[in-house]
Amino acid sequence: MTNNDILKKLRVALKLRDDDVISILRLVDFNMTKSELNALYQKEDHPNYKECGDQVLRNFLNGLIIHMRGPSNKPLEEVG
Repeated sequence: MTNNDILKKLRVALKLRDDDVISILRLVDFNMTKSELNALYQKEDHPNYKECGDQVLRNFLNGLIIHMRGPSNKPLEEVG
């Protein structure tokens, strides 16, 4: 399963719209446009397909944690 598949399945399972995904990414200071995001949802043989890298998925998952739980109150040094 690719990162693109994971991102698509999470989006569907959590009933997120494109705007929701973009705002979740912004929670961790990662900016992405709608067209960039839509390129991640395309099939591999589509001309606009873009591979979802580890950095994008990692930032989405970190933003999703903040979105679902709220921001951490601990300083960054104590979290690790």
